[in-house]
Amino acid sequence: MPEISRFFGIIITMNYNDHVPPHFHARYGGDQAIITIETLRVLGGRLSPRVMGLVVEWALQHRDELMEDWRLARESAPLKRIAPLE
Repeated sequence: MPEISRFFGIIITMNYNDHVPPHFHARYGGDQAIITIETLRVLGGRLSPRVMGLVVEWALQHRDELMEDWRLARESAPLKRIAPLE
C-alpha cells in the first residue's frame, strides 16, 4: 500500500485498484481507518477523535490531490506524494 503522506505520526496510504467509493487509509499507532474522500466518512476501523480531527483537516485541504491519486491508483500509475499537515 503506497504511502502518500505522513504527519504527526499519522500515515496516509492508498491501495491500487481498491474498491469504491474513493477512499484512503489512515494509520496511527495500532489504530487505522478507511475514510471516503468525498464525505470524509469512516468506512471501517477507528481513530481517536484527536487523530481523526487532524486527518479530516488534512483531507479537506487536499481533497483534489486525493482524488487525483485515486484516479492514478485505479490506473495502476505511480501515486503523487501529498504535503503533510503543518
